[in-house]
Amino acid sequence: MLDSNQLAIIRATVPLLETGGEALTTYFYKIMLDEYPEVRPLFNQAHQASGAQPRALANGVLMYARNIDRLQALAPLATQIVNKHVSLQVLPEHYPIVGACLLRAIREVLGPDVATDEVIAAWAAAYQQLADMLIQAEAHAYDARERETGGWRGARAFVVARKISESAEITSFYLRPADGGALLAYHPGQYLGLRLDVDGQEIRRNYSLSRAPDGSQYRISVKREPGGVASNFLHDQVNEGDTVDVFPPAGDFVLQDGERPVALISAGVGVTPVLAMLEDALRDGERPVHFIHYARNGEVHAFGDYVDQLAARHPQLRHYVCYEDAEGAARQPDAVGRPQAEQLRQWLPAAGNVDAYFVGPKPFMSFMKKTLAALGVPESQSRYEFFGPAAAL
Repeated sequence: MLDSNQLAIIRATVPLLETGGEALTTYFYKIMLDEYPEVRPLFNQAHQASGAQPRALANGVLMYARNIDRLQALAPLATQIVNKHVSLQVLPEHYPIVGACLLRAIREVLGPDVATDEVIAAWAAAYQQLADMLIQAEAHAYDARERETGGWRGARAFVVARKISESAEITSFYLRPADGGALLAYHPGQYLGLRLDVDGQEIRRNYSLSRAPDGSQYRISVKREPGGVASNFLHDQVNEGDTVDVFPPAGDFVLQDGERPVALISAGVGVTPVLAMLEDALRDGERPVHFIHYARNGEVHAFGDYVDQLAARHPQLRHYVCYEDAEGAARQPDAVGRPQAEQLRQWLPAAGNVDAYFVGPKPFMSFMKKTLAALGVPESQSRYEFFGPAAAL
């Protein structure tokens, strides 16, 4: 527990984090990844290069500092972090490394006149408080997954039973336990963590489960990213019959029970988690479902025929597709161009009477949050997932 003086010091650093937090976290990642190779597999180097990881951590640290004396406000962020950590198997022994590098970055970036011994001591106490909370929550999650039917702890070998091309960019991998044992259940919208050996280098990534549970296999659907080490390895070098190490399912972006109509809105590879949600939502046969997908063009549009088949069997499903460029497309979309507010107004139930789930690239997410709010969908009825790095380690 922090004392009143330490709380005051943390609150006083908020303006510094608002103006220079990203520079601090960029330096933090540099020294940690240079000097502690054992934690490198936990981080996506593309997110480092783009600045996404430092920005995410800077925002997370800033939120923590702002709410240092009312930590209950951080519950949604903490839940997201815990799920990301569990999917990649972050362990208690990783936290001291992170703490030491963070304190060093604070001292070296802010300088001795600002980062005095008293400031460092306050941040050491604050970091330990956060680490203890996360370690406890993650231990509970690891234990729970191990105890459940079909559950396990750490990595488990899975065989690639099928490998199917879904579009010009997305390929599905059907995974079955190599030991022939039971399969841990999951909630549609969750993701799997994978441990890959790419040219002798360990890499860990998480990928959305793209179908509702069937009790026999998992399916992930992976977009080939330009320059993406893991995605290109999976597309080019992992074949049917190969084995991959898999960590148990995790994630809090899941379909909730309710009576209101459901809107599932995605862009690009964001279709993967909402597709699993769609299958699950249709199983009860009751709630109206509005499935809206945005793609650059027809070649990269995955699962379109499958959603058409679902719509033919389920009259409560209404589905819409918008292509940014429809030239030469084998199917005609319902709209062409970028997402528009008027489109959503026409495609969604009136007066905000809907539970909305949306996922896609950052600009798309920003547009959806603003537009759904303008259309009268309360924040309490909107759930979303960013494809990107966890806010903190």
